[in-house]
Amino acid sequence: MTPVTVDTPAPPSPPGLAPGPGPGLDAAELDGLRTVPARHPWRWAAGIAALVVLAQFLHGLATNPGWDWATFRLYFTADTILRAIGRTLELTAYGTALGFLLGAVVAGMRLSRSAVLRAIAWAYVWVFRSIPLIVQLVFWFNLSYLYKRFGFGIPFGPTFGDFETVGVLGALGAAVLGLGLHQAAFAAEIIRGGIIAVDAGQREAAAALGIPRRRQAWRIVLPQAMRGILPAAANEVISLLKGTSVVYVMAIGELFYQAQVIYGRTGRVVPLLMVATVWYVVLTTVLSIGQYYVERYFSRGTLRTPPPTPLQRLRTVLRSLPARTSARTPGGTP
Repeated sequence: MTPVTVDTPAPPSPPGLAPGPGPGLDAAELDGLRTVPARHPWRWAAGIAALVVLAQFLHGLATNPGWDWATFRLYFTADTILRAIGRTLELTAYGTALGFLLGAVVAGMRLSRSAVLRAIAWAYVWVFRSIPLIVQLVFWFNLSYLYKRFGFGIPFGPTFGDFETVGVLGALGAAVLGLGLHQAAFAAEIIRGGIIAVDAGQREAAAALGIPRRRQAWRIVLPQAMRGILPAAANEVISLLKGTSVVYVMAIGELFYQAQVIYGRTGRVVPLLMVATVWYVVLTTVLSIGQYYVERYFSRGTLRTPPPTPLQRLRTVLRSLPARTSARTPGGTP
Protein backbone atom coordinates (compact mmCIF):
# COMPACT_ATOMS: atom_id res chain seq x y z
CA MET A 1 0.00 0.00 0.00
CA THR A 2 1.18 3.49 -0.76
CA PRO A 3 1.36 5.80 2.32
CA VAL A 4 -0.70 8.92 2.09
CA THR A 5 0.82 12.20 3.34
CA VAL A 6 -1.55 14.71 4.85
CA ASP A 7 -0.52 18.36 4.99
CA THR A 8 -1.28 19.74 8.43
CA PRO A 9 -1.94 23.49 8.45
CA ALA A 10 0.31 25.58 10.70
CA PRO A 11 -1.30 26.71 13.95
CA PRO A 12 -2.60 30.26 13.87
CA SER A 13 -0.56 32.95 15.58
CA PRO A 14 -1.87 34.34 18.88
CA PRO A 15 -4.02 37.41 18.46
CA GLY A 16 -2.05 40.65 18.42
CA LEU A 17 1.21 38.96 17.34
CA ALA A 18 2.66 38.86 13.85
CA PRO A 19 3.45 35.39 12.47
CA GLY A 20 7.04 34.29 13.05
CA PRO A 21 9.62 34.00 10.28
CA GLY A 22 9.20 30.97 8.13
CA PRO A 23 11.87 28.42 7.39
CA GLY A 24 12.78 30.29 4.20
CA LEU A 25 14.20 33.35 6.04
CA ASP A 26 17.88 33.56 5.15
CA ALA A 27 20.82 34.75 7.26
CA ALA A 28 21.14 38.04 5.36
CA GLU A 29 17.68 39.14 6.44
CA LEU A 30 18.44 38.15 10.06
CA ASP A 31 21.67 40.18 10.00
CA GLY A 32 19.74 43.21 8.81
CA LEU A 33 17.49 43.25 11.85
CA ARG A 34 18.33 46.00 14.34
CA THR A 35 18.39 45.13 18.05
CA VAL A 36 16.92 47.85 20.25
CA PRO A 37 17.89 47.57 23.95
CA ALA A 38 15.22 48.10 26.58
CA ARG A 39 15.33 51.54 28.13
CA HIS A 40 14.36 52.31 31.72
CA PRO A 41 14.55 56.09 32.18
CA TRP A 42 12.71 56.17 35.51
CA ARG A 43 14.97 53.50 36.95
CA TRP A 44 18.03 55.54 36.02
CA ALA A 45 16.43 58.72 37.39
CA ALA A 46 15.66 57.03 40.72
CA GLY A 47 19.23 55.69 40.96
CA ILE A 48 20.76 59.09 40.22
CA ALA A 49 18.49 60.79 42.75
CA ALA A 50 19.50 58.25 45.43
CA LEU A 51 23.19 58.82 44.67
CA VAL A 52 22.71 62.59 44.93
CA VAL A 53 21.06 62.26 48.34
CA LEU A 54 23.83 59.93 49.51
CA ALA A 55 26.50 62.34 48.27
CA GLN A 56 24.83 65.21 50.14
CA PHE A 57 24.76 63.15 53.34
CA LEU A 58 28.44 62.20 53.04
CA HIS A 59 29.33 65.82 52.27
CA GLY A 60 27.53 66.89 55.44
CA LEU A 61 29.42 64.30 57.46
CA ALA A 62 32.72 65.62 56.15
CA THR A 63 32.08 69.37 56.33
CA ASN A 64 29.61 69.97 59.18
CA PRO A 65 31.65 70.99 62.26
CA GLY A 66 28.86 69.80 64.55
CA TRP A 67 29.95 66.19 64.13
CA ASP A 68 33.26 67.05 65.86
CA TRP A 69 35.30 64.20 64.40
CA ALA A 70 38.32 65.18 66.49
CA THR A 71 36.46 64.30 69.68
CA PHE A 72 35.18 61.14 67.99
CA ARG A 73 38.75 60.00 67.24
CA LEU A 74 39.83 60.87 70.77
CA TYR A 75 37.24 58.67 72.50
CA PHE A 76 36.66 55.93 69.92
CA THR A 77 39.44 53.74 71.34
CA ALA A 78 39.55 55.19 74.85
CA ASP A 79 40.07 52.71 77.70
CA THR A 80 36.67 53.45 79.25
CA ILE A 81 34.92 52.80 75.93
CA LEU A 82 36.80 49.54 75.35
CA ARG A 83 35.98 48.31 78.86
CA ALA A 84 32.36 49.23 78.25
CA ILE A 85 32.36 47.19 75.03
CA GLY A 86 33.65 44.23 77.02
CA ARG A 87 30.79 44.63 79.50
CA THR A 88 28.29 44.86 76.61
CA LEU A 89 29.61 41.63 75.11
CA GLU A 90 29.53 40.00 78.55
CA LEU A 91 25.88 40.90 79.04
CA THR A 92 25.06 39.68 75.52
CA ALA A 93 26.82 36.34 76.04
CA TYR A 94 25.21 35.67 79.44
CA GLY A 95 21.77 36.77 78.27
CA THR A 96 21.99 34.65 75.11
CA ALA A 97 23.14 31.53 76.96
CA LEU A 98 20.51 31.83 79.68
CA GLY A 99 17.79 32.85 77.23
CA PHE A 100 18.24 30.01 74.76
CA LEU A 101 18.80 27.34 77.42
CA LEU A 102 15.62 28.35 79.21
CA GLY A 103 13.89 28.92 75.86
CA ALA A 104 14.64 25.33 74.79
CA VAL A 105 13.05 24.08 78.02
CA VAL A 106 9.97 26.27 77.53
CA ALA A 107 9.69 25.18 73.89
CA GLY A 108 9.81 21.54 75.01
CA MET A 109 7.08 22.26 77.53
CA ARG A 110 4.92 23.87 74.85
CA LEU A 111 5.35 20.80 72.65
CA SER A 112 4.68 18.44 75.55
CA ARG A 113 1.63 16.19 75.74
CA SER A 114 0.99 17.42 79.28
CA ALA A 115 -1.73 20.07 79.40
CA VAL A 116 -0.27 21.49 82.64
CA LEU A 117 3.20 21.98 81.13
CA ARG A 118 1.75 23.51 77.98
CA ALA A 119 -0.35 25.95 80.01
CA ILE A 120 2.61 27.01 82.20
CA ALA A 121 4.87 27.50 79.16
CA TRP A 122 2.20 29.49 77.32
CA ALA A 123 1.68 31.73 80.36
CA TYR A 124 5.43 32.32 80.66
CA VAL A 125 5.72 33.37 77.01
CA TRP A 126 2.63 35.55 77.28
CA VAL A 127 3.82 37.40 80.40
CA PHE A 128 7.44 38.02 79.42
CA ARG A 129 6.59 39.09 75.88
CA SER A 130 3.98 41.51 77.20
CA ILE A 131 6.13 43.40 79.72
CA PRO A 132 8.71 45.87 78.31
CA LEU A 133 12.33 44.95 78.93
CA ILE A 134 13.12 48.12 80.89
CA VAL A 135 10.24 47.40 83.28
CA GLN A 136 11.52 43.86 83.84
CA LEU A 137 15.05 45.11 84.54
CA VAL A 138 13.88 47.65 87.10
CA PHE A 139 11.71 45.00 88.75
CA TRP A 140 14.56 42.49 89.11
CA PHE A 141 16.86 45.26 90.31
CA ASN A 142 14.43 45.94 93.17
CA LEU A 143 13.70 42.29 93.98
CA SER A 144 15.36 42.63 97.37
CA TYR A 145 12.58 45.05 98.35
CA LEU A 146 10.05 42.19 98.07
CA TYR A 147 12.23 39.33 99.29
CA LYS A 148 14.91 40.26 101.81
CA ARG A 149 16.20 36.69 102.03
CA PHE A 150 15.95 33.51 99.97
CA GLY A 151 15.97 30.05 101.53
CA PHE A 152 16.09 26.46 100.33
CA GLY A 153 14.37 23.50 101.91
CA ILE A 154 11.03 21.67 101.79
CA PRO A 155 8.26 23.59 99.91
CA PHE A 156 5.85 25.13 102.44
CA GLY A 157 7.97 23.53 105.16
CA PRO A 158 11.17 24.14 107.09
CA THR A 159 14.19 25.69 105.39
CA PHE A 160 17.70 24.33 105.71
CA GLY A 161 19.47 27.57 104.88
CA ASP A 162 18.96 31.07 103.56
CA PHE A 163 20.91 34.03 102.22
CA GLU A 164 20.40 37.74 101.63
CA THR A 165 19.05 38.71 98.24
CA VAL A 166 21.23 41.81 97.96
CA GLY A 167 24.41 39.80 98.46
CA VAL A 168 23.65 37.44 95.57
CA LEU A 169 21.57 39.43 93.11
CA GLY A 170 23.45 42.65 92.49
CA ALA A 171 23.08 45.04 89.58
CA LEU A 172 24.93 42.79 87.11
CA GLY A 173 23.09 39.67 88.26
CA ALA A 174 19.73 41.41 87.99
CA ALA A 175 20.60 42.63 84.49
CA VAL A 176 21.63 39.14 83.32
CA LEU A 177 18.52 37.61 84.89
CA GLY A 178 16.22 40.17 83.29
CA LEU A 179 17.84 39.90 79.86
CA GLY A 180 17.87 36.10 79.99
CA LEU A 181 14.24 35.70 81.09
CA HIS A 182 13.09 38.22 78.51
CA GLN A 183 15.12 36.51 75.78
CA ALA A 184 13.82 33.06 76.74
CA ALA A 185 10.24 33.98 75.88
CA PHE A 186 11.20 34.84 72.29
CA ALA A 187 13.73 32.01 71.98
CA ALA A 188 11.07 29.48 72.99
CA GLU A 189 8.81 30.52 70.14
CA ILE A 190 11.70 30.52 67.67
CA ILE A 191 12.74 26.99 68.67
CA ARG A 192 9.16 25.73 68.69
CA GLY A 193 8.52 27.23 65.25
CA GLY A 194 11.63 25.58 63.82
CA ILE A 195 10.66 22.17 65.23
CA ILE A 196 7.06 22.17 64.03
CA ALA A 197 8.26 23.32 60.57
CA VAL A 198 9.93 19.93 60.07
CA ASP A 199 7.71 17.63 58.03
CA ALA A 200 5.85 15.17 60.25
CA GLY A 201 6.63 12.44 57.73
CA GLN A 202 10.28 12.61 58.84
CA ARG A 203 9.37 11.53 62.36
CA GLU A 204 6.90 8.95 61.11
CA ALA A 205 9.52 7.40 58.85
CA ALA A 206 12.07 7.37 61.69
CA ALA A 207 9.55 5.73 64.01
CA ALA A 208 8.75 3.12 61.35
CA LEU A 209 12.47 2.28 61.16
CA GLY A 210 12.57 1.79 64.93
CA ILE A 211 14.82 4.78 65.69
CA PRO A 212 14.51 5.85 69.35
CA ARG A 213 12.77 9.15 70.04
CA ARG A 214 15.89 10.79 71.48
CA ARG A 215 17.90 9.90 68.39
CA GLN A 216 15.06 11.12 66.19
CA ALA A 217 15.29 14.51 67.89
CA TRP A 218 19.08 14.86 67.73
CA ARG A 219 19.85 13.33 64.33
CA ILE A 220 16.72 13.98 62.25
CA VAL A 221 14.51 16.75 63.64
CA LEU A 222 16.99 19.26 65.07
CA PRO A 223 19.41 19.40 62.08
CA GLN A 224 16.48 20.26 59.83
CA ALA A 225 14.90 22.60 62.36
CA MET A 226 18.14 24.56 62.71
CA ARG A 227 17.74 25.93 59.19
CA GLY A 228 14.55 27.63 60.32
CA ILE A 229 15.76 28.52 63.80
CA LEU A 230 19.07 30.18 62.93
CA PRO A 231 17.94 33.31 61.03
CA ALA A 232 15.41 34.32 63.68
CA ALA A 233 17.77 33.33 66.51
CA ALA A 234 20.56 35.48 65.06
CA ASN A 235 18.18 38.41 64.85
CA GLU A 236 17.32 37.92 68.52
CA VAL A 237 20.99 37.86 69.52
CA ILE A 238 21.61 41.09 67.61
CA SER A 239 18.52 42.61 69.20
CA LEU A 240 19.83 41.56 72.62
CA LEU A 241 23.20 43.16 71.86
CA LYS A 242 21.45 46.47 71.24
CA GLY A 243 19.02 45.86 74.10
CA THR A 244 21.87 45.84 76.59
CA SER A 245 21.85 49.63 76.27
CA VAL A 246 18.66 49.59 78.38
CA VAL A 247 20.62 48.54 81.48
CA TYR A 248 21.91 52.10 81.78
CA VAL A 249 18.98 52.58 84.20
CA MET A 250 20.84 50.25 86.57
CA ALA A 251 24.11 52.25 86.31
CA ILE A 252 26.01 49.35 84.74
CA GLY A 253 29.04 50.48 82.77
CA GLU A 254 28.09 49.18 79.32
CA LEU A 255 28.73 51.06 76.08
CA PHE A 256 25.79 53.47 76.03
CA TYR A 257 26.09 54.26 79.76
CA GLN A 258 29.78 55.14 79.42
CA ALA A 259 29.03 57.36 76.40
CA GLN A 260 26.42 59.14 78.51
CA VAL A 261 28.89 59.61 81.36
CA ILE A 262 31.52 61.10 79.06
CA TYR A 263 29.25 63.50 77.20
CA GLY A 264 27.64 64.49 80.51
CA ARG A 265 31.11 65.53 81.69
CA THR A 266 32.39 67.09 78.45
CA GLY A 267 29.17 68.31 76.83
CA ARG A 268 30.13 66.66 73.49
CA VAL A 269 26.87 64.81 72.92
CA VAL A 270 26.95 64.16 69.17
CA PRO A 271 30.50 62.77 68.82
CA LEU A 272 30.02 60.46 71.83
CA LEU A 273 26.75 59.20 70.41
CA MET A 274 28.58 58.53 67.15
CA VAL A 275 31.21 56.57 69.08
CA ALA A 276 28.50 54.31 70.51
CA THR A 277 26.75 54.09 67.13
CA VAL A 278 29.83 53.02 65.20
CA TRP A 279 30.77 50.42 67.80
CA TYR A 280 27.25 48.96 67.73
CA VAL A 281 27.48 48.76 63.92
CA VAL A 282 30.86 47.01 64.15
CA LEU A 283 29.65 44.47 66.71
CA THR A 284 26.47 43.80 64.73
CA THR A 285 28.52 43.27 61.57
CA VAL A 286 30.71 40.69 63.32
CA LEU A 287 27.62 38.83 64.54
CA SER A 288 26.12 38.95 61.04
CA ILE A 289 29.28 37.42 59.56
CA GLY A 290 29.13 34.63 62.14
CA GLN A 291 25.46 34.09 61.31
CA TYR A 292 26.32 33.70 57.61
CA TYR A 293 28.87 30.95 58.23
CA VAL A 294 26.69 29.08 60.73
CA GLU A 295 23.73 29.13 58.32
CA ARG A 296 26.02 27.95 55.53
CA TYR A 297 27.15 25.04 57.69
CA PHE A 298 23.60 23.88 58.42
CA SER A 299 22.50 24.29 54.78
CA ARG A 300 24.67 21.37 53.68
CA GLY A 301 21.69 19.03 53.69
CA THR A 302 19.70 21.10 51.18
CA LEU A 303 22.43 22.38 48.85
CA ARG A 304 24.68 19.93 47.04
CA THR A 305 27.25 22.69 46.53
CA PRO A 306 27.04 25.54 49.09
CA PRO A 307 27.47 29.05 47.66
CA PRO A 308 31.03 30.41 47.86
CA THR A 309 31.93 32.57 50.80
CA PRO A 310 32.96 36.21 50.26
CA LEU A 311 36.60 35.20 50.81
CA GLN A 312 36.32 32.43 48.21
CA ARG A 313 34.74 34.86 45.74
CA LEU A 314 37.59 37.33 46.31
CA ARG A 315 40.17 34.59 45.68
CA THR A 316 38.39 33.61 42.46
CA VAL A 317 38.43 37.20 41.23
CA LEU A 318 42.14 37.62 42.08
CA ARG A 319 43.05 34.39 40.30
CA SER A 320 41.12 35.39 37.17
CA LEU A 321 42.77 38.83 36.92
CA PRO A 322 45.96 37.60 35.11
CA ALA A 323 43.87 35.72 32.52
CA ARG A 324 41.67 38.76 31.90
CA THR A 325 44.72 41.02 31.58
CA SER A 326 46.44 38.71 29.08
CA ALA A 327 43.24 38.43 27.05
CA ARG A 328 43.04 42.22 26.69
CA THR A 329 46.66 42.67 25.57
CA PRO A 330 47.35 42.54 21.78
CA GLY A 331 49.59 39.49 22.07
CA GLY A 332 47.30 37.59 24.43
CA THR A 333 44.95 34.81 23.55
CA PRO A 334 41.39 36.10 23.04
